[in-house]
Amino acid sequence: MTTDDAGIGATRSPLVPPQPKRDRLALASAGVPFRAKVALVWLAIFAVLGFLFWSASFDNAWIREHIGFIARGLVWTLIMAAGGIVLAIALALVGALGRLSRNPIAYGLSGFYTSFFRGTPLIVQLFLFYLAMPQTAQNLVDKFPNFLPVTFDDFFTWSSFQVGIVVLGLNYGAYMTEIFRAGIQSVSHGQAEAADALGMTYRQKMRRVVLPQAFRVVIPPTGNEFIAMMKDTALISILGQGIEKMELFRRAQLLGNADVRPTEALVTAAALYWALTVVFTFFQSRLERRVSRGYVRTVATGSKTREPRKVVVTGAAGAGGHAASGYVLDAPDEHLDVGGHAHGAALRTPPEQPPEETS
Repeated sequence: MTTDDAGIGATRSPLVPPQPKRDRLALASAGVPFRAKVALVWLAIFAVLGFLFWSASFDNAWIREHIGFIARGLVWTLIMAAGGIVLAIALALVGALGRLSRNPIAYGLSGFYTSFFRGTPLIVQLFLFYLAMPQTAQNLVDKFPNFLPVTFDDFFTWSSFQVGIVVLGLNYGAYMTEIFRAGIQSVSHGQAEAADALGMTYRQKMRRVVLPQAFRVVIPPTGNEFIAMMKDTALISILGQGIEKMELFRRAQLLGNADVRPTEALVTAAALYWALTVVFTFFQSRLERRVSRGYVRTVATGSKTREPRKVVVTGAAGAGGHAASGYVLDAPDEHLDVGGHAHGAALRTPPEQPPEETS
């Protein structure tokens, strides 16, 4: 082999394996916006669902005729969910404070409440309050006739609508107790210490300092619990409801069975539940964005594609080469006047030095 051949062989690059098909597709679609890709995926999903709906040969005339009657059940669905979530928030707040308390009575009661209602199924709780509670009250009247009035059991005999609101509130309040407890504990201890240094009482500290910051943390999971509660109102139908207060699923169930159109009725109910969830998910995202103002900062540095610069503006480097302490904040733009700021020298971008002339 000649020297030229050896040189060619030495500089010859190894064979590059062909790119996988997935990588080629990713490179080819790199210029397509992400939202456009998501929209195409949703269009494909709706196309498949439309094909299945068409091939199933549903009675579309029956759906158009009775969707109004079924949709009127949304009013009672929302009323039960709203009443349940208000009760759940109140119980969760009290339970969270009890779980954080050093009082053994408050801690024990809140622990039993969360353990029982998280440890038993929701449908069992519905039957306990709807059937077992009136029977227990009647047995107490029979056993202690001299101490309890005859109408004592009437106070514990509730309609299915009342039972639904109370049981949903009790059940979801037990789960939300841990959410509220985590939200309260997420507030920095320095905030509580600062409130104590100002001479605030425990009630003032919780109302003015801790809880306003904790609610920002608990709002997203609370919104998710409310959306789940709206769908769990369908379980109230097993208790039986009057026609004037029938929620969405109960109306669809009775109407579908009466006209022998159970599939059409269930599909209509599912579509209405889905639409309701989409609407409240939209408002939940808007609410989260609103309450996060002042906590999520985005400082533009010119181009929209550039990331905001981060600098440490509080604290200084310690002795012995230790890292600087403090918070990492977004650096402002170069045109921002920070001359009067205590850390203005750290925030201002130093001007470029001209190159030194060499002799």
